[in-house]
Amino acid sequence: MAIKKETIGVGRRKRAIAAVRLRRGKGNIDVNGRKFEEYFGGELQKLTILSPLEKLGLVGNYDIIIRAKGGGIEGQMIAARLGIARALVKEDEDRRSALKAEGFLTRDPRKRERKKYGLAGARKRFQFSKR
Repeated sequence: MAIKKETIGVGRRKRAIAAVRLRRGKGNIDVNGRKFEEYFGGELQKLTILSPLEKLGLVGNYDIIIRAKGGGIEGQMIAARLGIARALVKEDEDRRSALKAEGFLTRDPRKRERKKYGLAGARKRFQFSKR
């Protein structure tokens, strides 16, 4: 039995983490054991996740297995896109410039700010009463 060569890329966004495994195939996409359309229902979500493949003209050339956890659907979506882009670059370094120009290899560093003591939230204060 021949072992299929796969490339792994990890993407993160806020609290979401997506580990992406790329292998040559017919274009099957599996997210947390479910079908791609079932997990990411919106059309915009599908376009966003597959945009690195679309940019390189590789849609349908890879079977993709995505393991996403943490955060929300939107964070997982951006994390998966970054994971796919990183895996594509790991497979062939020549793809880096095309993906970097589109911003697919940029990790969004923004995180949720912690709540501070004496405040209602991270920056929100409790209502002030003069009397």
